[in-house]
Amino acid sequence: MEIQTPHGPGAVEVDEPPGQGRARLLLALTHGSAGGVGAPDLLAVRDAVLGIGGVVARVTQPFRRRGARAPGSAVKQDEAWAVIVGALRERYPGLPLAQGGRSNGARVACRTALAVGADAVVALAFPLHPPGRPERSRADELRQAGVDVLVVNGDRDPFGVPQADDVARLVVLVGEGHDLKKDPGRVGEEVARWLVARFENR
Repeated sequence: MEIQTPHGPGAVEVDEPPGQGRARLLLALTHGSAGGVGAPDLLAVRDAVLGIGGVVARVTQPFRRRGARAPGSAVKQDEAWAVIVGALRERYPGLPLAQGGRSNGARVACRTALAVGADAVVALAFPLHPPGRPERSRADELRQAGVDVLVVNGDRDPFGVPQADDVARLVVLVGEGHDLKKDPGRVGEEVARWLVARFENR
């Protein structure tokens, strides 16, 4: 599915859970700066969330559709994301919305959570700071989400690991780097477990 935004088209791959019952939630996921929606951790999260009855939409943002490896303006990126998520909410009205992504995508999800009416954020490999530059912390983006945030990071991530006080739940996976590809199934399990608990009464 292609969705037009003020900054070019985004592409969305939607997977729905098997069966005829009502879905539990809608999860919109996106990629990092130079990656795609086929990243191992994103696929593992998709599979795990489908298993708990969630609809999963994996979003390729307009800048990646253009072939760019850097997202450019955060304002334009956030504006495009809001349009895409708005279209998804129209397609799946009434479902609780979680949104997230890996690395730069996690930053977008945090920055836009309140604006799009998200109920929760899933942040995979949140890049707390540029490598070797801990003084340039992005922790404020986690705090400004305004909703519960799950962070799953590796303890060997050169972009750093957020503090537990800044999020609803922090999971630090031993031996994992920024790509979270050593055991992506564990990433999916952690996300699905947290979402079930977060939306158990919805």
